[in-house]
Amino acid sequence: MRIHLAYGADGLELDLPDALRPTIIEPRHRPALADPGAAVRNALRGPIDSSPLAGLARKHRPVGIVFSDATRPLPRRLLLEAVLGEMAEVPREDIILFNALGTHRPSPPEELAEMLGPEIASGYRIVQNDAFDPSTQISLGPSSFGHEIRLNTVLSECGLLVLVGFIEPHLFAGFSGGPKSIMPGMAGQATVLGNHDAGMIADPGATWGRIDGNPVWREASEVLERLLAWPSGRPAFLVNVALNSTKEVTGVFAGAWREAHRRGCAFVRETAMVPTDGLFDVVVTTNSGRPLDLNVYQAVKGMSAAARIVKDGGAIVCASECREGIPGGSAFDSLLAGGRTSGEVLRRIMTATEPVQDQWQAQILTQIQGRAEIHLYADGLTDNEIRRVHLVPCRNLAGTVRRLAADRGPSARIGVMPQGPQTVPEP
Repeated sequence: MRIHLAYGADGLELDLPDALRPTIIEPRHRPALADPGAAVRNALRGPIDSSPLAGLARKHRPVGIVFSDATRPLPRRLLLEAVLGEMAEVPREDIILFNALGTHRPSPPEELAEMLGPEIASGYRIVQNDAFDPSTQISLGPSSFGHEIRLNTVLSECGLLVLVGFIEPHLFAGFSGGPKSIMPGMAGQATVLGNHDAGMIADPGATWGRIDGNPVWREASEVLERLLAWPSGRPAFLVNVALNSTKEVTGVFAGAWREAHRRGCAFVRETAMVPTDGLFDVVVTTNSGRPLDLNVYQAVKGMSAAARIVKDGGAIVCASECREGIPGGSAFDSLLAGGRTSGEVLRRIMTATEPVQDQWQAQILTQIQGRAEIHLYADGLTDNEIRRVHLVPCRNLAGTVRRLAADRGPSARIGVMPQGPQTVPEP
């Protein structure tokens, strides 16, 4: 059986013997909207529980437009052209674009031009969130969870927030989009560390496809609401889309942020949350190809999705390009390399008195490693780099799967998730 895996820009072919009877687990396909540009414009003019965007933008200035960073496959140019088109009566000096980096790296000018289009990138003021510089942030006090709320100061001065993103299941926030544009997108490191601390990540409610009862999502929502109320109130207008496996727009959800996001989550759940018939001995997964599979840190998402259906003592084989490495020199790399075993890394995280950068991803990875061995196929990494983070190097994808299946006997069950975390299997 020949299976096309999402990997890098062009994908990867996995050829497995029919005798292994692999089960393919992928999202239910939704066709792309015939005219996504028109669909976005219609959603902006007839939004959910909100006045049309054009009127809000004329009334509330300056307008802050927050968009997802380069790690997300967001059709930014399509969305921003539509959003800015509705603001034709708003002077450009009253419009600020915000790159919601969270704690990710900033985008160089050439990347911004590619993401937004040269005209937008050069024609508007762009602020990139710097989570690590407190001088760029304002404090709004503690959340109900006791974590300090620090947000970008320039954003806090905007009269209207337009949150541009896309919705997919998220490994600990439930779903992406919605309040995640602000937390972690435009938050300070202290706020991100609090929301992603060991106790929050270990909560059973902090998992794929769950919003209600999820402390991570609940605090992110609280952070957004705190910003909207400070100091005297401002509206937020959500523009979120759903995408299919080929990154085409299948749905547009615009309007009052909470209800628009809930409707988008319900829409995505119908395609991405896929029931499976039990657990598997070996699960092959990806990290959805570019842009998400840029490093091991991001690849944990594909591993986490696969972990939902792997047997205890089973194996996960992840194909992720990792063109930017682990990344080397990151806090994530240091955390993992600082322990002799994955179990030791997890113990350090769970017993630490203060959270540190990237520990949430290391925590999730090492929790999975306590149940299953993880093999990584990554052209962007050497074998030594892969071993340094307690993963098993894989250079022959099909051969590794065949060997792992043979080790587990003739009745071994093999599951394959070609789109990685775009599919959330439910055993």
